Amino acid sequence: MIGIVIVSHSKKLALGVQELAAQMVQGKVSLAVAAGIEDPENPLGTDPMQVYQAIASIFNDDGVLVLMDLGSAVMSAEMSLEFLSPEQREKVHLCEAPLVEGAIAAVVAAAAGHNIQQVMAEARSALVAKATLLGVDSSSSLVIPSTHTELPTKEIRLTVSNRLGLHARPAAQFVTTAAKFQSQILVQNITKGTNKVRGDSINQVATLGVRQGHELIITATGVDADAALAALEALIVNNFGEDDSSLELPKATATEVSPTTPGELSGIAASPGVAIAPVVHYQPTAVTPTEYHVENIDSEWQRLQTAIDTAKQQIQALFSQASVQIGDTEAAIFVAHLLFLEDPVLLEAVRQRIYEQHLNAEVAWQAVVDEVASSYHKLEDAYLQERVEDVVDVGQRVLRLLTGTSANSLEIAEPAILVASDLTPSDTIGLDPSKVLGICTTFGSATSHSAIIARTLGIPAVLGVDAGILYLEDGTIMALDGESGKAWVEPEADILSVLEAKREAWHTTQQEALAKAHQPAITRDGRQVNVFANIGSIADVQLALASGAEGVGLLRTEFLYLGKTSAPTEEEQLAVYQAIAQVLDRQPLIIRTLDVGGDKPLPYIKSGVPETNPFLGCRGIRFCLEHPDLFKTQLRAILRASSGHNIKIMLPMIATVTEVRAAKAILNEVQRELRQADISFDAKLEVGIMVEVPAAVAIADRLATEVDFFSIGTNDLSQYVMAGDRNNPRVANLTDALHPAVLRMVQQTVQAGHAAGIWVGLCGELAADPAATAILLGLGLDELSVNPQAIPILKQAIAKLSIGDCQAIAASALQLDSAEQVRQLTA
Repeated sequence: MIGIVIVSHSKKLALGVQELAAQMVQGKVSLAVAAGIEDPENPLGTDPMQVYQAIASIFNDDGVLVLMDLGSAVMSAEMSLEFLSPEQREKVHLCEAPLVEGAIAAVVAAAAGHNIQQVMAEARSALVAKATLLGVDSSSSLVIPSTHTELPTKEIRLTVSNRLGLHARPAAQFVTTAAKFQSQILVQNITKGTNKVRGDSINQVATLGVRQGHELIITATGVDADAALAALEALIVNNFGEDDSSLELPKATATEVSPTTPGELSGIAASPGVAIAPVVHYQPTAVTPTEYHVENIDSEWQRLQTAIDTAKQQIQALFSQASVQIGDTEAAIFVAHLLFLEDPVLLEAVRQRIYEQHLNAEVAWQAVVDEVASSYHKLEDAYLQERVEDVVDVGQRVLRLLTGTSANSLEIAEPAILVASDLTPSDTIGLDPSKVLGICTTFGSATSHSAIIARTLGIPAVLGVDAGILYLEDGTIMALDGESGKAWVEPEADILSVLEAKREAWHTTQQEALAKAHQPAITRDGRQVNVFANIGSIADVQLALASGAEGVGLLRTEFLYLGKTSAPTEEEQLAVYQAIAQVLDRQPLIIRTLDVGGDKPLPYIKSGVPETNPFLGCRGIRFCLEHPDLFKTQLRAILRASSGHNIKIMLPMIATVTEVRAAKAILNEVQRELRQADISFDAKLEVGIMVEVPAAVAIADRLATEVDFFSIGTNDLSQYVMAGDRNNPRVANLTDALHPAVLRMVQQTVQAGHAAGIWVGLCGELAADPAATAILLGLGLDELSVNPQAIPILKQAIAKLSIGDCQAIAASALQLDSAEQVRQLTA
């Protein structure tokens, strides 16, 4: 059972609280006191060692909750944690709840068998009952917890410069950064005169209505206040990593079609392109919960937690899919969705409704989601009002899980124009551009997340048209021009003629680019460079081939493991690997073995050992060698799929020769087992490694004798070489893969590989950077692997270069001092 420590300046006060709390539960909960100091003349004070001893006296694996009065009590409690082991520290929680009321609420919850999070929540809401009796309004779900004024409080004022302000993606970055620090972060939009809100609440931050030019006051209260404010300042100064040039909205241009033609509808130009096809309606059924009274409120809260956990897994899978399809920048839309589910203010509001009103989870959840949606609707800014689509999207996802309602299928058998009242981001990312030729909705705007995704997918879209389209029969012919923002129902022959000509011109341009993309990438002086694709699902391989990929240089297998409650079976993996290999025929398929850990934990694999810096912890090959059964299952599936195909295995995060040999030993063991079972596989299957750790570069000559190829992962290599977390805005600028230090690592790896007679590729994001193409060719890379969308551009760039010129550029780049100078060299 959870233990509770009471820390106070006054020993008499602490003992009184302990006695009162103990009487409430007849001594069922372990209570300890750390109060006062051994000074008869001045007994008021606190001692960190005394707090540590109190924690140790009642410590157990269920956890310990520490309640403090004020001032040095907080400081002493924080300092006491330094005396605990890392494993113990993970189970000790400091809580800002009021001392007397919080202690009583906490012991009652602990005696009832609640977990540590539930006990903390009860302690924090302990003043609600008193407020109700006194007639004080405590219904708001947007309450900011009281701060300990004796802790250091720092403040900064900043002006937001990025064009769209704190929309969902920057807001998500702000909240993620704020949550990394112990200090309590508050933020206020002084341009609009808002109240202060919590910096760890995605909804409160997003509903501040922050746009370009607005001034913020950000305060941090706590021991790491300076560091927290510095990180947030760097985030804002760097425009949240956004390139404003990429945020240009499509502009409507003069259309060749008369504005008064029959059947014409005017709307918003959201995604350029022309589509002519039969309409297919999509009308998702909103889940409307039924209210009922629940007696077992603990079970009801747990039911909601289970639904939220499942929703997180689903959204994580969407994020992985979106990262490959539309890139990490736009995929960050779904990071905001994940933060919505972790918003502490929202979750506490839902919990209060369940525990205090005995509402069922569906109704409690929807009530709070409606409150949040309403706060977005009240914003003056139209762009920020549109973010309500994300709230509704996530809210309905959880409701469907709670009610067991299946999501409406968006599978379309034949090419069509999708007609709907609106589409959520989750709907849109699942669209197949080969079947959904266009989108026409009655709501939405060019800045909605659904419109952003449609543009990135290349699907023409006209939004905000007359609601009459919702009554069209399926199969009715529609034409739309996403550049002019117009649509036509059963267009007349002259309209069709103009639109078809426009569509054909666009199609011809695209086909010419694709035709060149399907040719080999050969430099002007005759050097051929293999251009492969990085993919993360079965669907991606079709896009890769259509974009001109000559094979798959990196199949990220994490999509098979993430977002699930258990690891995929051998048969499940085999089916996927075989399906991708069959599409590729005899073209190469390089399968990277499981690369989790770091920022990609598996919820069903518990390490038991918390990692302060997971990027330097048990990830990649280290994780697989620690879980040989998981590793063997994947290797068996890959080997079985290799029969009759050109499959290669690539091991991630290799740092030592020992790791390679250990992995190969397991691979050899699996091969023996398959031979004994008379199961066929490619006995000549090649094994390569990812070079993404500086140690691997340093011993590349040794590693090259153990494997058949190298593939350089510049994303991780950059952050390890520069000792800068690429997700930390304060140092992210250091992790530019064009820094000469990183380029020298690439050169050293290529030279070691070629000296040993193996080929060397590169599959990091650097390969898709136009500024890097000449340098990479000059360094001697044999293969470049990029996201499918980047293949045509990369091939065009290679065709314009000569190796001699590239070698001269690369030699100059290696002598420069910074990534900025390298970019200027290639500009």
